[in-house]
Amino acid sequence: MVEFRYRGRPISQEDILYIRALVERHPNESRRTLSSKLCEAWQWRQANGALRDMVCRGLLLMLERAGQITLPPVSYVRHNPLARRVRPEPARVDATPMEDRLRNLQPLAFEPVRRTGKEPLFNSLMQEHHYLGYEQPVGEHLKYLVSAQGRPLACLAWSSAPRHLGSRDRYIGWSAEARRRNIRFLAYNTRFLILPWVRVEHLASHILGRMAARISADWQRMYGHPIYFLETFVDPERFRGTCYRAANWVLLGKTTGRGKQSNSHVPNRSIKEVLGYPLTKRFRELLTEAG
Repeated sequence: MVEFRYRGRPISQEDILYIRALVERHPNESRRTLSSKLCEAWQWRQANGALRDMVCRGLLLMLERAGQITLPPVSYVRHNPLARRVRPEPARVDATPMEDRLRNLQPLAFEPVRRTGKEPLFNSLMQEHHYLGYEQPVGEHLKYLVSAQGRPLACLAWSSAPRHLGSRDRYIGWSAEARRRNIRFLAYNTRFLILPWVRVEHLASHILGRMAARISADWQRMYGHPIYFLETFVDPERFRGTCYRAANWVLLGKTTGRGKQSNSHVPNRSIKEVLGYPLTKRFRELLTEAG
């Protein structure tokens, strides 16, 4: 008998029979509706209580491709706004050089801007001034604008952590099952931009310290669960990562340079340093729990 697994969950023959019966009982329903009904039946939910609808649809599609079930025809092709994403418009901000002591700029304002009126400003500043440009995060993510005296100083983006990262996984010491269950408790700093006209000593490390103090609570409010560990990549050919080290981030190791889509052991991209920052002394205890 063929055994199936999806996202670490074993799919038994009884599960497959249940799904077949569900489809037969609702012959005129869409794939989306069937997925929602299955999530409800299995109590398959995210930490914030929302149904794991997209994951469930992936499971159904896998079983159909394996010849185990027959789904109704696709009734609607959803418009994908990412397929032809328009680049953010250039932002109009005061670019007068700002050079001062950090203490003279206090208090700094940290604004989570995702789903707010200031999100387009964040996107524009990233697109215009970060060397990697702007990229829309997928999955769980937060965006921050840091300002002083009414002027933006910096932008930070945080997203879900990469699923597999050897140096990080060895540092935490978790099993594959614990990683699958607990990867959501990590946040990955995908972008950090100090605007080019800002020259303030110790600003970057100060911002990282302030972020570490608040990001778990912000994530809890947005997604219904905390964060225990932060991580990022630094390209040593471009940067030394001084601000992260000054903020007590730890060098965990280096990437392999292969990327998740690589089919060989030959590096196909630049090798990055992997840095991490535990948000609690109990991070290993919390992240290695597998049950």
